[in-house]
Amino acid sequence: MNLLELFFREPLIFLVIILVFLVALSVHEASHALAAYWLGDMTAKRANRLTLNPMAHIDWLGFLVLVTIGFGWGRPVPFNPYNLKYPRWGPALIAAAGPASNFLLGIVFALMYQIVTPGLGQQNLLVFFLQYGAYLSFLLGLFNLIPIPPLDGSKALLAALAHEKYRHIRFFIETRGTFLLLALIVLDSLFGVGIFRGLASLANAFFHLLTF
Repeated sequence: MNLLELFFREPLIFLVIILVFLVALSVHEASHALAAYWLGDMTAKRANRLTLNPMAHIDWLGFLVLVTIGFGWGRPVPFNPYNLKYPRWGPALIAAAGPASNFLLGIVFALMYQIVTPGLGQQNLLVFFLQYGAYLSFLLGLFNLIPIPPLDGSKALLAALAHEKYRHIRFFIETRGTFLLLALIVLDSLFGVGIFRGLASLANAFFHLLTF
């Protein structure tokens, strides 16, 4: 069942899922902005991205795609690499802040789920919010570690390939990354490669490990 079908069949569940997405997205993007600020760049702060307000981070096309096919994205956080304390690894540190925040958020959700579930029961909407929030947070963190642009994991790969002799590889990754990611998604969907199913299983495993 996609999200549009869910909207008509279970509107409250639909709203909880959207709320979870907005929370996870806001924490992820705000963490990028905070990392950039700590590393000496004010670009994101001046762009009003150093906030947990979802309206500052939402990409309306990404939100529309989320509602229609279940896969969405937020607005990239801007930063100036020339202002960073560590020019080579600074972008990788800023990128890593996003997945790291999702893992931390997932842990918080899982622990809160463990606390409130005995008193509220599995059918409670708050319990579902915490359970799905933990799962989605872990999934977003894992997905963004894939080292393909525009995902966060690509920044560490590009930093490792900073030497001049790798400039052709860097150029290929930077200019073809989006197409590579789309191709990976299509191949996984058409041929059942299992990459994203594996990430989903791993996200579930993290949740169950914390709530055994």
